[in-house]
Amino acid sequence: MGRRAFPVVPQHHTSIGVTGTNGKTSTVRWIATCLAQLARSVAQVTTLGSFLDDEPFEATSDFDGLVATVKAGIDRGGRFAAIEVTSEALARGFARKWPFRVGVFTNLTHDHLDAHGSPEHYLASKAQLFVGLPRDGVAVLNARDPASPLLAEVIREARVVSFAVPSRGPPMGTADLEARSVEVSWAGTRIRLDGRGALAHVPTELSIPAIGEIYAENALAALAAALMVGVPPEAAARALSSAPLVPGRFQVVSGRDRPRVVVDFAHTPDALARTLSTARHLCKGRLWVVFGAGGERDSAKRAPMGAAATTADNVVLTSDNPRGEDAGRIAEQIRVGIRGSAEIRVELDRRCAIRKAICEADESDVVVIAGKGHEKRQIIGTTEVPFDDVQEALAALAERARIL
Repeated sequence: MGRRAFPVVPQHHTSIGVTGTNGKTSTVRWIATCLAQLARSVAQVTTLGSFLDDEPFEATSDFDGLVATVKAGIDRGGRFAAIEVTSEALARGFARKWPFRVGVFTNLTHDHLDAHGSPEHYLASKAQLFVGLPRDGVAVLNARDPASPLLAEVIREARVVSFAVPSRGPPMGTADLEARSVEVSWAGTRIRLDGRGALAHVPTELSIPAIGEIYAENALAALAAALMVGVPPEAAARALSSAPLVPGRFQVVSGRDRPRVVVDFAHTPDALARTLSTARHLCKGRLWVVFGAGGERDSAKRAPMGAAATTADNVVLTSDNPRGEDAGRIAEQIRVGIRGSAEIRVELDRRCAIRKAICEADESDVVVIAGKGHEKRQIIGTTEVPFDDVQEALAALAERARIL
């Protein structure tokens, strides 16, 4: 995000940075929703763009754009900024150039190894957010992610609190905020909570409109961060219960139509596995997944993504953003990882792949279209063409209705 040092920021202003492989955007948006209970406008900078509260703010996607967004929030009376911080930005020294008071870690799984070269460098880049936290700062860590104890070691003076959802894995220590149970339905996700220490006074139950255990994790991360900067527990819980859904994150696009169709940004093995686990839990028929992998990016994750798709009954391999690579070769590298009895087909035209899956699915089936989520374009060679998975899914549903 540029090389310049940060501008003068008022002492009363608090920036919260969120890093991790998956869940950053949702966590940032929900932290901002909670912080708005204390002061508006809350500046947000995410991969979806810049926002003041839920209103889009025109800004460039670089350091100058971040500064402009935060300044606009301050000019409107805001005292907070929630910022999605990528590993690439952290590797370039961003955390040394911007004054974060709170750092949030969501999880660490396979991604971006083309940029970092090794898992160790990827983790070391994430750690930069926590090295520089001030004495009155707070680190919010995922207590069930194996990387959290390593991150805790680099924290010098800041306070550490943690959150946990059992589906992530075995505990890496006692969590301050823990989900005792998570219930997922097409209406959303209900979480029963236990709190300890600084988070002992959390509500016993939290309901969010987002669907899936991964969103329970994101909600707990947002809740912990909000409470540590002074948002009252009940106010934070109310805010999360009506928090806006993030486009392209387990986005149900089929309405009352059948089959159920879900568009999700899942483009890593862990994210795809968790998205399909949620869909499988909700599915009464067969589970379909349509996905590919980006070209000229981290080819080592392609076979693991195939392995993640093994839980589906029908797998349709297609193009993602192939860029300068051959889409068929990418599909074959994914296919190598698929095990089990799933029916596999390859349809490299993404529009046709979506249409075929939706038109061939039964009413009780669930079709997951993964990998691009909110994106509005597809990169083929050096050309960017308009492409929106949500709109393509809706068009396919309309075609299905005409056919049947």
